[in-house]
Amino acid sequence: MHPNPAFRKQGLARNLAFARDRGFGMLAVSTSDAPLVSHLPFLLSDDGTFADLHLVRSNPICRAAAKAVPARLAVTGPDGYVSPDWYGVSDQVPTWNYVAVHLTGTLSPMPADSLEDLLARQSAAYERRLPKTPWTMDKMTGETRATFLRMILPFRLDIADVQGTWKLNQNKPEEVRIAAAGQIAEGLGADLTTLAALMHVPPEID
Repeated sequence: MHPNPAFRKQGLARNLAFARDRGFGMLAVSTSDAPLVSHLPFLLSDDGTFADLHLVRSNPICRAAAKAVPARLAVTGPDGYVSPDWYGVSDQVPTWNYVAVHLTGTLSPMPADSLEDLLARQSAAYERRLPKTPWTMDKMTGETRATFLRMILPFRLDIADVQGTWKLNQNKPEEVRIAAAGQIAEGLGADLTTLAALMHVPPEID
């Protein structure tokens, strides 16, 4: 997360809304060796105080989090390289713009009997955003359902801190930022059209 306060002025509601809409992130748990990281979907509660998720039983995070452990869920959005040539002014340096929100708290196992409800809620949340009749768990055979449920475990991240970075060249004069925004969609990164739109009109400070 970039420490420049110019990029960290968005409020709690906007950061939570971004994380909730994205619904996918990188879960990190510390160990005595390298940190454990898993890429996974999650459901953020309405009030933003917890995120529910599941992990494959063989994931080493399951063993590390057999009891409550500190954890962080990093949720990333659009990102892209910014060439100094795009600013239209001299003596600039290259950078990389991005949006990211970190949810930090305590990861704990959920009761085993909560798994089926969690999976139903997750699939419903994702399916309703698709232009089709939603898939539901009752479309699985009993055998497939039983195998599926045996393979995964439910967890909850109780969120104590939310930090967001919206690095969109807000530290530059408006005309310089907009000049770069006009070029970035043709550059390097992910979801560059969205990033360009955010650079053209950065979200208002909450």
